[in-house]
This record gives sequence, structure tokens and C-alpha cells, in this order.
Amino acid sequence: MEIAKKREGTLLTITLEGELNTVTAPQLEAAIAEDLKTVNDVVFDMTDLFYITSAGLRLLLAAQQETAGRGNVVVRGACEEIREIIAITGFDSILTPE
Repeated sequence: MEIAKKREGTLLTITLEGELNTVTAPQLEAAIAEDLKTVNDVVFDMTDLFYITSAGLRLLLAAQQETAGRGNVVVRGACEEIREIIAITGFDSILTPE
């Protein structure tokens, strides 16, 4: 998986490419852990992400919990399959889809 981060003030945009699974989720977690402590809003750009597992969903939940009360976690550009997974699991009620 490819991970790109862009920070603008208290906004962190994370662009993901490939698969977010049990192997790649720890890489993403390590890449954003410090940033999540100091940003308010997080955008996960999933335009080029084609697969997500429960490990990836847990990471999205952790990001939402870390920023709770300060801002929002947005999922942008997710393909139909990932949007369905987010909806079926109920994550669409805690994340902001775009």
C-alpha cells in the first residue's frame, strides 16, 4: 500500500493506494499516530484504495476516537465496495463519507 500525508494546519489528508488490510494497517497506523494527536480533522482519500478489511476499519475507528470532540474523520472517494462495507458495518454513522 502507498501512503501519502499532507498536513495543513489542523487538517490531515491521508491518500491511500492499494489494499488496507492486516498487513498494511500497522504501517498506516505508524505513519499517522503522532499526527492524530494534534490534528482536528482527518480526510482519508480512498480514491485509489480497492480493498479494506476489518483491520482497516479498526484504524478508521481509532482515528475517529482520537479526534472525537475536536473534529471529523472524512472518507473521500471510496469505491462502491468499500462504501458498502462502511455502510453495512455502521461506520457511516461515525465517519463522514464524501
